Amino acid sequence: MHKKDWLLALLLLLPVLTILIIFRFIPIIYAFIISFHKWGITGPSKFVWFSNYIKIFNDAVFWRSLGNTFYYTIFSVPMNFIFSLCLALLLNQKVKALGIFRTVFFLPVVTSIIAVSIVFKWIYHPRMGLLNYILSLLHLPTQVWLEEARGIFEMMFGSRFPVKGPSLALMSLIFMSVWKSLGYNVVIFLAGLQNIPDYYYDASKIDGANRWQTFWNVTFPLLSPVSFYVLLITTITSFQVFASVWMMTGPPPGGPLGTTNVAVYYLFENAFTYLRYGYASALAFILFIIIMTFTIIQKNVTEKKVYYD
Repeated sequence: MHKKDWLLALLLLLPVLTILIIFRFIPIIYAFIISFHKWGITGPSKFVWFSNYIKIFNDAVFWRSLGNTFYYTIFSVPMNFIFSLCLALLLNQKVKALGIFRTVFFLPVVTSIIAVSIVFKWIYHPRMGLLNYILSLLHLPTQVWLEEARGIFEMMFGSRFPVKGPSLALMSLIFMSVWKSLGYNVVIFLAGLQNIPDYYYDASKIDGANRWQTFWNVTFPLLSPVSFYVLLITTITSFQVFASVWMMTGPPPGGPLGTTNVAVYYLFENAFTYLRYGYASALAFILFIIIMTFTIIQKNVTEKKVYYD
């Protein structure tokens, strides 16, 4: 490429690069510098070396919020993956008005998370909520949903069960988030399914494979690149959950007994409630390292099983 071409390319990229530098890279660098300071809204800042990072490892509230985040990820990612794949398989059949179904399933994705959170908060309302109303019609016990601090395993198997599991309040948030993001993954899976050549299915019919054998030996392997992408993106976004927690269970901090206090919510609380900007910046970088570590592990483990046609 000639020098003039490089200059032209740089000139065309300059507006985007300027925005990225000003609103992305400079704030990241500045936050990293702040993380080594005791930094508040008033008074001079004080350089404290790694004090903020050391404090994080001794912070019981942080570890509990991180545990809640892991619960959120462990339950929401598989549910989202399975439900979206099943719906995509159904929509991949010869369905009339397929575009309408795509729109219906994708509509929650483009709907504001604030609006969705408000609606679901009323659905989960212990006295006037639609969900409890349906349960009462079916003569089933009603729940307090977003106000329940007991773990779901504790509720099902009793207090002697060794693992309490995520609280019912956190599970309520997980169900909402799965419904909210389901449509995006359905569209991604559907695009992957429609890109599988028909001759693979013709060959499986000739070999006498049934539907399950065709799915497991043909569809699922050829869908592995899409599955890999969905798992990776869904895992990353689950670690970053915040808005639904803030709208539906906060304040007080983290809902009932802190059982919905996830990592990003705790970061926000330190920055904008307690005005501990240095400590919040350190939390942000610790969370970044955790997400990056899990992303690398997930990539190295699952990418080996990805089949590229």
